[in-house]
Amino acid sequence: MTHPELVLLLLADARLPVGGHTQSGTLEGALAHGLSAADVPGYLRTRLLSSTRVEAGTAVVARATVERHGSLDQVERAWAARTVSPALREASRVQGHALLRLVRRTWPDLARPLDDLPRPSRSTVLGALCAGLGLGAASVARLVAYDDVQTVCAAALKLMPLDPVTVAGWAAESLTGIADLEAAVSWAELPTDIPACSAPQIEAWAQAHAASTRRLFRA
Repeated sequence: MTHPELVLLLLADARLPVGGHTQSGTLEGALAHGLSAADVPGYLRTRLLSSTRVEAGTAVVARATVERHGSLDQVERAWAARTVSPALREASRVQGHALLRLVRRTWPDLARPLDDLPRPSRSTVLGALCAGLGLGAASVARLVAYDDVQTVCAAALKLMPLDPVTVAGWAAESLTGIADLEAAVSWAELPTDIPACSAPQIEAWAQAHAASTRRLFRA
């Protein structure tokens, strides 16, 4: 079995063909409605306390559900109930489809727990995959949080004239928030354990962005 840390590095790699380059973590919509470059570090902190916490909690619970041979349907329902914005749900399901395609090509046996879900979210697919690959709950939570931070940071470099060193500093400053998120969700095992927290302004920006006809990122 490949060392879990190597698998974690693979899944955290932005070059993985799962459509990550199409996502901005709603940053594009936020910038279009008044967010400034100086606000991005606070934006990252807010996401780690809200939408990203829901995504990470969902992945952790999906992992635990697969490990005990349970059904992922209730996990998916709990995630949808906590993801208020239709635009955010759709973006996650599009990414889930891309990730599931990778799973079926690379680790086909690990896709079986997802066979009964018509359009699973990215978090549910990721959690199921991590269960099969032997990654622990804490690693899953860190992976989701780190990926979200880097998604926003990578998008910022495409959307604004920024020094890449500055943006790398934002990611470094977010590491404490990532650790806090890990501690907040890595114990979760049941769908009812998934955090129910949101950031209404981010959801509103996501909805407005979905209706925009001129955009660089899908979401």
